[in-house]
Amino acid sequence: MLTKKVDIVIVGAGPAGLAAAVSAKRNGIDNVMLLERNEFLGGILLQCIHDGFGLHLYDEMLAGPQYAERLIEDIEKEDVPYIMNSMVIDIDKNKVITVANIKGLIQIEAKTIILAMGCRERTRGAIEIPGTRPAGIFTAGVAQNYMNLKNLKLGKDVVILGSGDVGMIMARHVALEQGMHPVCVLEIMPFIGGLTRNKVQCLDDYNIPLHLSTTVTDIKGKYRLEGITTSKVDENLKPIKVTEKEIACDTLLLSVGLIPENELSKKSGVILSKGTNGAKVDNNYETNVPGIFSAGNVLHIHDVADYASFEGYYVGEKAAEYVKYGWEYLKRFPTIAGRGIMYLLPQYIREDCRETEFKFRVKKPYENVRVIIKNGDEILYKKKFIKILASEMQIVKVKSKNPMSNVKIFLENAEQ
Repeated sequence: MLTKKVDIVIVGAGPAGLAAAVSAKRNGIDNVMLLERNEFLGGILLQCIHDGFGLHLYDEMLAGPQYAERLIEDIEKEDVPYIMNSMVIDIDKNKVITVANIKGLIQIEAKTIILAMGCRERTRGAIEIPGTRPAGIFTAGVAQNYMNLKNLKLGKDVVILGSGDVGMIMARHVALEQGMHPVCVLEIMPFIGGLTRNKVQCLDDYNIPLHLSTTVTDIKGKYRLEGITTSKVDENLKPIKVTEKEIACDTLLLSVGLIPENELSKKSGVILSKGTNGAKVDNNYETNVPGIFSAGNVLHIHDVADYASFEGYYVGEKAAEYVKYGWEYLKRFPTIAGRGIMYLLPQYIREDCRETEFKFRVKKPYENVRVIIKNGDEILYKKKFIKILASEMQIVKVKSKNPMSNVKIFLENAEQ
């Protein structure tokens, strides 16, 4: 077995992993290694041929492959070594990484690891849609891969379940494809699951019907999908029997959520958050295992790739600091996600921290509320929102007069 010793290993070469590798190199660490299981760098960006990337990072409207190309150019410029077609199969608590590829097994001893494995899609089995198992049912990301990279036509009459960003983008893509027709988009929640801009640009502009509080309750067809049964749902998301409706279609795309890919994280002893399904991290994005950091969609699901890259740049810098100077593993104080908040990131604050960036999502859309972040009695952030959406992540930079030891975020009714 080949053995290597590396200062910083980045697992995953998507928008966060590429940015982290570039940042680590720019911050003075020469012994960096980037690992990617696919045959190309870029991750999910390569199949996202729609535009909307790069607005925050490059002040330009780019397609996914163009955005990836910019990051890959930086990788080449900084001369960051990378290994393709290589699957990380284990990370132990001593930061020893086992990698498998066509040449055999490689064991890498790392001083620091940056986890940037991205996320996977929730499947039909995960949401337990009853019915037969015919051909014609795909997750939206798989459909995107087949259509954009393999030039395959999936079907004719297409229903999309779930209003996540990929689902709405694929609804538009289906509308643009010759011989394909988007019948409608169904969403079990009473609000959309993706960005408002995607609803406008992908559904409204193409007159694609959107049915909220609606889900699929049956699948019809023996060999190929022939149709589905839909039902309205109540406030507990349970189907209402009398609202059943039959829709003829031969293709069903599922955009029913993303799950951070954290099997490797768990193997290395990293503790996960129930709110994000990603690692619990402090304000340096370091996990509970010293020297293991996390960034991108493996940490929490991002609205746009630019934010995942910004996170990668930050984590690359912090990992470089850890290698060069080390730091004492200081006491960490938990942050509290209070009333109306789904999660607050980071989940911990180091006792020497007086300035950091918080990211959070609300549990559902709210109107006329105040978002308040407090450190004990000190108010770090207070803002009134006419409307705040669960589908849009909020990012707030704060400074405190005192070390942050008792941070809490909550919603306050703006009328009170």
